[in-house]
Amino acid sequence: MDCPYNLANNRQVRMLSDLILVGCYNLSVMPEEQRNKVLLDSAKENLKRMAFFGLTEFQRKTQYLFEKTFNMNFISPFTQFNSTRASSVEIDEPTQQRIEALNFLDMELYEYAKDLFLQRYQFMRQKEHQEARRKRQEQRKILRAKHLVHKEETDNSTNDYIGNVEKWR
Repeated sequence: MDCPYNLANNRQVRMLSDLILVGCYNLSVMPEEQRNKVLLDSAKENLKRMAFFGLTEFQRKTQYLFEKTFNMNFISPFTQFNSTRASSVEIDEPTQQRIEALNFLDMELYEYAKDLFLQRYQFMRQKEHQEARRKRQEQRKILRAKHLVHKEETDNSTNDYIGNVEKWR
Protein backbone atom coordinates (compact mmCIF):
# COMPACT_ATOMS: atom_id res chain seq x y z
CA MET A 1 0.00 0.00 0.00
CA ASP A 2 2.94 2.33 0.51
CA CYS A 3 4.08 2.29 -3.12
CA PRO A 4 2.71 5.39 -4.94
CA TYR A 5 2.77 3.44 -8.24
CA ASN A 6 0.78 0.45 -6.98
CA LEU A 7 -1.39 -0.60 -9.93
CA ALA A 8 -3.84 -2.33 -7.58
CA ASN A 9 -5.15 1.07 -6.47
CA ASN A 10 -8.25 2.18 -8.38
CA ARG A 11 -7.84 -0.78 -10.70
CA GLN A 12 -11.49 -0.91 -11.81
CA VAL A 13 -11.43 2.71 -12.92
CA ARG A 14 -8.24 2.11 -14.90
CA MET A 15 -9.61 -1.07 -16.46
CA LEU A 16 -12.81 0.65 -17.59
CA SER A 17 -11.40 4.02 -18.65
CA ASP A 18 -9.70 5.13 -21.84
CA LEU A 19 -6.13 5.66 -20.64
CA ILE A 20 -5.21 7.49 -23.86
CA LEU A 21 -7.24 10.45 -22.56
CA VAL A 22 -4.69 10.93 -19.77
CA GLY A 23 -1.50 10.01 -21.64
CA CYS A 24 -1.57 6.37 -20.59
CA TYR A 25 0.78 6.02 -17.61
CA ASN A 26 2.66 9.27 -18.21
CA LEU A 27 1.87 11.16 -15.00
CA SER A 28 3.33 14.44 -16.28
CA VAL A 29 0.64 14.99 -18.94
CA MET A 30 -1.82 16.62 -16.51
CA PRO A 31 -2.29 17.33 -12.82
CA GLU A 32 -3.38 14.38 -10.67
CA GLU A 33 -6.78 15.87 -9.77
CA GLN A 34 -7.66 16.47 -13.43
CA ARG A 35 -6.32 13.03 -14.36
CA ASN A 36 -8.52 11.39 -11.71
CA LYS A 37 -11.62 13.22 -12.96
CA VAL A 38 -10.95 12.29 -16.60
CA LEU A 39 -10.33 8.64 -15.68
CA LEU A 40 -13.46 8.40 -13.54
CA ASP A 41 -15.66 10.13 -16.13
CA SER A 42 -14.31 7.85 -18.84
CA ALA A 43 -14.90 4.73 -16.74
CA LYS A 44 -18.48 5.82 -15.99
CA GLU A 45 -19.17 6.54 -19.65
CA ASN A 46 -17.78 3.17 -20.76
CA LEU A 47 -19.77 1.37 -18.08
CA LYS A 48 -22.92 3.17 -19.19
CA ARG A 49 -22.34 2.07 -22.80
CA MET A 50 -22.02 -1.61 -21.86
CA ALA A 51 -25.07 -3.67 -22.79
CA PHE A 52 -24.78 -5.55 -19.53
CA PHE A 53 -22.84 -5.71 -16.30
CA GLY A 54 -23.69 -7.31 -12.99
CA LEU A 55 -22.90 -6.85 -9.34
CA THR A 56 -21.88 -9.68 -7.06
CA GLU A 57 -24.15 -8.66 -4.22
CA PHE A 58 -27.19 -8.69 -6.53
CA GLN A 59 -26.90 -12.19 -8.02
CA ARG A 60 -30.62 -12.70 -8.72
CA LYS A 61 -31.06 -9.25 -10.19
CA THR A 62 -27.89 -9.76 -12.24
CA GLN A 63 -29.31 -13.01 -13.61
CA TYR A 64 -32.66 -11.34 -14.39
CA LEU A 65 -30.98 -8.48 -16.25
CA PHE A 66 -28.72 -10.83 -18.18
CA GLU A 67 -31.67 -13.00 -19.23
CA LYS A 68 -33.77 -10.01 -20.31
CA THR A 69 -30.88 -8.21 -22.02
CA PHE A 70 -29.81 -11.21 -24.09
CA ASN A 71 -33.22 -12.93 -24.35
CA MET A 72 -32.06 -16.20 -22.84
CA ASN A 73 -32.75 -18.13 -19.65
CA PHE A 74 -30.44 -19.95 -17.29
CA ILE A 75 -31.38 -23.50 -16.33
CA SER A 76 -31.25 -22.72 -12.63
CA PRO A 77 -31.31 -19.50 -10.63
CA PHE A 78 -28.12 -17.93 -9.35
CA THR A 79 -27.40 -18.57 -5.71
CA GLN A 80 -26.72 -15.53 -3.58
CA PHE A 81 -23.75 -16.06 -1.30
CA ASN A 82 -23.37 -13.16 1.10
CA SER A 83 -20.06 -14.27 2.50
CA THR A 84 -16.73 -14.92 0.87
CA ARG A 85 -13.33 -15.91 2.13
CA ALA A 86 -12.26 -12.28 1.85
CA SER A 87 -15.20 -11.08 3.93
CA SER A 88 -14.13 -13.31 6.80
CA VAL A 89 -10.79 -11.47 7.13
CA GLU A 90 -10.72 -8.92 9.94
CA ILE A 91 -9.23 -5.56 8.95
CA ASP A 92 -8.67 -2.86 11.55
CA GLU A 93 -10.36 0.50 11.00
CA PRO A 94 -7.23 2.53 10.11
CA THR A 95 -6.21 -0.05 7.48
CA GLN A 96 -9.72 -0.10 6.01
CA GLN A 97 -9.75 3.70 5.83
CA ARG A 98 -6.34 3.66 4.14
CA ILE A 99 -7.54 1.14 1.54
CA GLU A 100 -10.66 3.22 0.86
CA ALA A 101 -8.56 6.39 0.54
CA LEU A 102 -6.20 4.72 -1.94
CA ASN A 103 -9.17 3.43 -3.94
CA PHE A 104 -11.44 6.47 -3.75
CA LEU A 105 -12.03 6.46 -7.51
CA ASP A 106 -13.10 2.81 -7.43
CA MET A 107 -15.37 3.61 -4.48
CA GLU A 108 -17.07 6.38 -6.46
CA LEU A 109 -17.29 4.21 -9.57
CA TYR A 110 -18.89 1.44 -7.52
CA GLU A 111 -21.59 3.79 -6.20
CA TYR A 112 -22.25 4.95 -9.76
CA ALA A 113 -22.35 1.35 -11.03
CA LYS A 114 -24.75 0.29 -8.28
CA ASP A 115 -27.08 3.18 -9.07
CA LEU A 116 -26.93 2.49 -12.82
CA PHE A 117 -27.47 -1.23 -12.27
CA LEU A 118 -30.55 -0.65 -10.10
CA GLN A 119 -31.94 1.84 -12.64
CA ARG A 120 -31.55 -0.72 -15.42
CA TYR A 121 -33.15 -3.40 -13.26
CA GLN A 122 -36.10 -1.12 -12.45
CA PHE A 123 -36.49 -0.15 -16.11
CA MET A 124 -36.52 -3.81 -17.19
CA ARG A 125 -39.09 -4.71 -14.52
CA GLN A 126 -41.36 -1.85 -15.63
CA LYS A 127 -40.97 -2.88 -19.25
CA GLU A 128 -41.89 -6.46 -18.32
CA HIS A 129 -45.00 -5.30 -16.42
CA GLN A 130 -46.07 -3.08 -19.33
CA GLU A 131 -45.65 -5.97 -21.76
CA ALA A 132 -47.70 -8.26 -19.53
CA ARG A 133 -50.43 -5.61 -19.27
CA ARG A 134 -50.43 -5.13 -23.06
CA LYS A 135 -50.79 -8.90 -23.57
CA ARG A 136 -53.69 -9.06 -21.11
CA GLN A 137 -55.42 -6.20 -22.94
CA GLU A 138 -54.97 -7.98 -26.28
CA GLN A 139 -56.39 -11.19 -24.83
CA ARG A 140 -59.42 -9.29 -23.50
CA LYS A 141 -59.97 -7.74 -26.95
CA ILE A 142 -59.84 -11.18 -28.56
CA LEU A 143 -62.27 -12.59 -26.00
CA ARG A 144 -64.67 -9.65 -26.50
CA ALA A 145 -64.52 -10.11 -30.28
CA LYS A 146 -65.22 -13.84 -29.93
CA HIS A 147 -68.10 -13.08 -27.58
CA LEU A 148 -69.61 -10.61 -30.07
CA VAL A 149 -69.28 -13.10 -32.94
CA HIS A 150 -70.88 -15.80 -30.79
CA LYS A 151 -73.68 -13.41 -29.78
CA GLU A 152 -74.36 -12.49 -33.43
CA GLU A 153 -74.43 -16.17 -34.39
CA THR A 154 -76.85 -16.85 -31.55
CA ASP A 155 -79.02 -13.90 -32.56
CA ASN A 156 -79.00 -15.05 -36.22
CA SER A 157 -79.91 -18.61 -35.33
CA THR A 158 -82.74 -17.37 -33.11
CA ASN A 159 -84.01 -15.15 -35.91
CA ASP A 160 -83.77 -18.06 -38.37
CA TYR A 161 -85.72 -20.26 -36.00
CA ILE A 162 -88.43 -17.63 -35.50
CA GLY A 163 -88.59 -17.10 -39.25
CA ASN A 164 -89.04 -20.84 -39.83
CA VAL A 165 -91.74 -21.05 -37.15
CA GLU A 166 -93.66 -18.32 -39.00
CA LYS A 167 -93.37 -20.27 -42.27
CA TRP A 168 -94.59 -23.48 -40.66
CA ARG A 169 -97.78 -21.91 -39.36
